[in-house]
Amino acid sequence: MQAPINTQANANAQTNKPVLQRGSQGAAVEELQRLLTHWGSYNGDIDGIFDIVVENAVKAYQHRVFLKEDGIVGNVTWQALYKGAPVNMPVLQKGSKGQIVVTLQRLLQTTGDFTAATSPNFGSATDAAVRSFQKRSGLIADGIVGDRTWHALSKIPH
Repeated sequence: MQAPINTQANANAQTNKPVLQRGSQGAAVEELQRLLTHWGSYNGDIDGIFDIVVENAVKAYQHRVFLKEDGIVGNVTWQALYKGAPVNMPVLQKGSKGQIVVTLQRLLQTTGDFTAATSPNFGSATDAAVRSFQKRSGLIADGIVGDRTWHALSKIPH
């Protein structure tokens, strides 16, 4: 298996990669297959053919990094593949609101850190759960869900 090259540098730049989806073929699909293999989402052939198996691997990776699970590899999915982590996620903290807070709470329920009912409000219980998760994950336990916390959360099977 050939490892991706310059993944961190490429994650920070506009990828300038083609949009790929089922039916695509060629070198860009081979690169996609290598990246998916590197991140453990694909174990098929590196053959440059974007078939249903590759599409399902893309959807699984998109799910892992909190992207829309459409199986289409556009710029944001490419960035996440190069980074090996979620990209463009909002910073959440006490006072944040919305469906993404519910997503966060559900993830923290799977780790046992959040035991309250989910709601779209980031309150004291969510703050305590985030701090607990951060501490256990070796992160600064500040209750703020930024890039490093999203990255750690993306490693939780969900």
